[in-house]
Amino acid sequence: MLGTSLAFFAFAYSAQANETITDETPRLRVTADAYVDVAPDKATLSARLWEDTPIINQLEEENPTALSDARQQLEKRAGELIRTLEEHGVARDAITAGSLNITPQQVHNARDNGERETLKRTRVERPVTVELKNIDRVSEILDALVAAGVNRLEGVEFDLQNRDAATDEALVKALEKARHKANLMAKTLDTQLSSVMRIEETQSPSFQPRMMAMSAERSDATGAGAPQSEYRPGTIRIDAGVNVEWSLKE
Repeated sequence: MLGTSLAFFAFAYSAQANETITDETPRLRVTADAYVDVAPDKATLSARLWEDTPIINQLEEENPTALSDARQQLEKRAGELIRTLEEHGVARDAITAGSLNITPQQVHNARDNGERETLKRTRVERPVTVELKNIDRVSEILDALVAAGVNRLEGVEFDLQNRDAATDEALVKALEKARHKANLMAKTLDTQLSSVMRIEETQSPSFQPRMMAMSAERSDATGAGAPQSEYRPGTIRIDAGVNVEWSLKE
């Protein structure tokens, strides 16, 4: 995109070199905004695995092996999850198991007499992401994650494999709109456009990946939860804006 912008400025400079431009030269400046809606073609699924140490009283010392046992169990489950995904045709390099997080937690418990007591435990957690270049498989892989026993599904992020092509399309559309507006205004006012004097972006083409939040958390009592969202990626909107200035023929 930078090369495209430099080409525009080089063109404008060349045009100015071939004609006499003064402060009195009539000019026309237009602003144009445009956008494109693009269907995403990439998805990143996020989930979390965790293991908790046994809940104990605040004054108790934690069993020295409790944390180690939780970590080993978590690593075992992470390995099983990766193998399950590979069995579903997901490439190993498309699966990322993040760093281990260890977090002390307080657990509030209601006693039979109505009083509340504060207990404690330690959670060992590991995030997992899966990148899919075929978004038609999102539903299948989400089901595989749930079946593999992830503790939480955090959502799906839809994105584009080739961002540059999409942002270039939005920028070209904005420039074409600017040229159309300028030609229309010049024709209506019985004048003609001459050379492009200046081009600047008022809004660089940009977009945010489309995030689909989910709510699915496994309970030890009920087993794996099911995603509560439909898997409809929709479209991603990319906006662009430009200012373009022309000299007018006298």
